[in-house]
Amino acid sequence: MKTFVARKEDVTRKWHLVDADGQVLGRLATRIARLLIGKHKPTFTPHVDAGDHVVVVNAAGIKVTGKKPTDKVYYRHSMYPGGLKQRTYRQLVDKFPTRPLELAVKRMLPKNRHQSPRMRRLHIYTGPEHRHQAQNPEKIAP
Repeated sequence: MKTFVARKEDVTRKWHLVDADGQVLGRLATRIARLLIGKHKPTFTPHVDAGDHVVVVNAAGIKVTGKKPTDKVYYRHSMYPGGLKQRTYRQLVDKFPTRPLELAVKRMLPKNRHQSPRMRRLHIYTGPEHRHQAQNPEKIAP
């Protein structure tokens, strides 16, 4: 029996719709990252980007557990001396409601040449409306 190895010509991409309302940030991010990578497919091959498109709606309703709204800190640096900037989870959600989910998913993806194309296939919306009805996304159960 021969081992199946997928090629990029063999990849078929589907569209998935995820309702994030009331779901926990980290658990949701792992499910989304798995869909973007393509690990849910029986034809998964590590060196081929075979993931699907993921549309996330109601991203403003994501929950975090414990004291994370006040204690979780997001850091970024301007690369200048003294350029470290930080925001708590609550401050980040108030200014950019979709950013915590975006960062969580991005940091769960492998750091290689497939990371950027995979992130481009992630579409996050704060409310229940999205503009991908024409693709007929398949609703994923929570």
